[in-house]
Amino acid sequence: MEDRVSHAQLFAGPEGSGKLLLAIAFAQYLNCKHPGPDDACGECSSCKRFAKLIHPDLHFVFPVVKTSKVSNPVSDSYISEWRSLVLDKKYFNRNQWFEYLGAEKGQGLIYSQESHEIIKKLSLKTFEGKYKVMIIWQPEKMHLAAANKLLKMLEEPPERTVFILVSNHAGEILPTISSRCQQLRIPRLSDSEIKDSLIVEQGLADDVAGKMAKLSNGSYVTAMEVVSQSEERGYFFSNFVSFMRLCYGRKLFELMNWVEEMGRQPRERQKNYLNYCLQMIRENYVMNLHEPDLVYLTPDEEGFSQNFAPFINDRNALQIAEELSLAHAHIEQNGNGRIIFMDLTLRVIMLLKL
Repeated sequence: MEDRVSHAQLFAGPEGSGKLLLAIAFAQYLNCKHPGPDDACGECSSCKRFAKLIHPDLHFVFPVVKTSKVSNPVSDSYISEWRSLVLDKKYFNRNQWFEYLGAEKGQGLIYSQESHEIIKKLSLKTFEGKYKVMIIWQPEKMHLAAANKLLKMLEEPPERTVFILVSNHAGEILPTISSRCQQLRIPRLSDSEIKDSLIVEQGLADDVAGKMAKLSNGSYVTAMEVVSQSEERGYFFSNFVSFMRLCYGRKLFELMNWVEEMGRQPRERQKNYLNYCLQMIRENYVMNLHEPDLVYLTPDEEGFSQNFAPFINDRNALQIAEELSLAHAHIEQNGNGRIIFMDLTLRVIMLLKL
C-alpha cells in the first residue's frame, strides 16, 4: 500500500457529501498500525488519537477569519474550535463554521501566512505515524500567495507526506495545483442513505425521513437544516417571498428598504441567500412541468410556489438565474452590497413581466 499512495489527493464533490470525514478516515487508515483490507482497525494507539483528531502527524488547514483578538490568523489559531465542531457536528458548511466561531460577518480565507505554518509542520519528520497528513478543507479559499507556496511543495513534496484537498468547488482551485493531485470525485449522498441516517440518528418516522431526504438534494448538511427548520432557511424563504412580491408589484419604496436590509447582512449570508434564490427559481420552473417527483420544496415553499411558479417560465427563468449568479459573483468580489442588490432588483422587476 505504501508505495502506491499518491502524495497529493483532491476529494471533490458537492457540499454535505461527507468528503471531510472520508479524508480523515483515509488519513487514519494510512497511519493505522494494524490496517485491514478495507478499513483501519480502530483499536491501535494511532486510531484512538485519530478518533480525537489529536494525532501529531495529522494537520488541518481551513478558512479562518480576522478578529480584534486575532489579527493574523492561521488554522492553529482556531484548532480547538475546529476539532470540537468536526467531532460534534461532522457535517457542516463554511457558513456554519463561521457561525460557530461567532464571526458570521467574515468571509474567511486561508491567508498567506498559513503557508509558513504548512512548511514548518511538514519539514519535521513523522512523530509516530507512517505519514504526515495535511488535510486542506476548501482550498478554493486559499490566498494566491499561499496557493503558490503550496504548489512548490506539491512539486517537491516532503518525504512521507500526503496532502488531501477537500473541495466543494474544484474548478476554483488553481489549475496548476489541481493538475498535480489525484482527483477522487465524491458523489452526492443517495436519498436512501440520508433517510436511513435520519431514522437512526434523529428518530424520524419512515415517511417523514423520506420527505426530508428528498428535500436535502443529496446533502446531509441540507438535510439537518430542513429537519431543524433552521432560522436561516426560514429567513431566506420569507425574504424571497417579499422580494418577488415587491418586484412583481413594482413597489420601489418598499424595495429600497429591502435593499438596505440586504446590504447590511454579512457577505456570507448574502451569498447564501442568493444561492437559495437560485434554488427557488429552479424549483418553481420545474413545477411547471407537473412532475412532483422532480420538485424539492418544503411544505411552506411548495404552498407559495403553487401560485408563483407560472411567473417563472421559458422566457425569463434562465435570465433571472443568470442575474442571481452575477450578483453572487460580485458579492464574492467584495462589491458594494447595496448597489449589487439594487441592480438585481431593477433587473428582476423587468424579467418577472416577461
